[in-house]
Amino acid sequence: MGILAVIGSFETVSLPTNRRRVRYVIGVDGGGTGTRARLTRLDGEALGYAQAGPSALGQGVEQAWRNVSQAIEHSFRDATVDDWDPGECAIGLGLAGAIVASHSRDFLHAASRYAHVALASDGFTTLLGAHKGKPGAIVIAGTGSIGEALLPNGTHVFIGGWGYPIGDEGSGAWLGMYAMRRTQQAVDGRVSAGALVRAVQSVAGNTRDELLAWCERAGQHAYATLAPLVFDVETADTYAAELLNAAARSIDDIAVALDADGTLPLVVSGSIGQRLEPRLTPRVRARLVEPAGDAIDGALRLIRERLRGDGIVS
Repeated sequence: MGILAVIGSFETVSLPTNRRRVRYVIGVDGGGTGTRARLTRLDGEALGYAQAGPSALGQGVEQAWRNVSQAIEHSFRDATVDDWDPGECAIGLGLAGAIVASHSRDFLHAASRYAHVALASDGFTTLLGAHKGKPGAIVIAGTGSIGEALLPNGTHVFIGGWGYPIGDEGSGAWLGMYAMRRTQQAVDGRVSAGALVRAVQSVAGNTRDELLAWCERAGQHAYATLAPLVFDVETADTYAAELLNAAARSIDDIAVALDADGTLPLVVSGSIGQRLEPRLTPRVRARLVEPAGDAIDGALRLIRERLRGDGIVS
């Protein structure tokens, strides 16, 4: 058993691969905006770190694998390690979109040159990192959004994470799409052109043709780049402030659905989630704790647990 994919909770599938002695363990966190990789020795000593472009599986497995590979290669470069072999590497990955089984399997086939690969959603690795593998809940709102919890009985719960464009409420892409919708309505004359509309037009264009062309090219990442504009103008634009409040309510809803009793420690993470924390309800804010680690810590924990099960690490 060489390559392991975590799909959903703890279900695994394996693909044959040539295993050699593991020398390096790599943790990878990948989403709709970027990819981060941390290179460590087998004993856990950190050696290198690197970043690359988006690796959300919903944006394409080929793009994801290309950027994951780049981040890994650059982490070795950062560690000034030139002589390395994928067959001596174990990789734990948390990638957005890995909850879709077909995406995960396609990605794993691309990763077959590595000795061991454990793949989970970025939500699950963030959950593992935030609570050190112990029971807890997390809501991530970055380019996309999802809520996940590990219950005391070991059950792994998902809320949201339905993906762009229909789901991912409260995320950067969700905010960006509503900002663009408001801009289109203003160009039509259906609503007034406030500060948010003007900010979006400065990026995407003023005319109907320019906006249509921008939207035709845009994907999840492009819409997420509009989200900071909503925060920038919230004091000058009532609609922008209302939109941020709506995003915060979405995060509240996910948190409550994950743990209706409010007994689990909660971490809200992601670039959007962290900025929305002050807008969350008192009930949800009372559950917030500081994360013990990040998604890369969780990815490393994921692969080390697999290696421990195989007797490769103690």
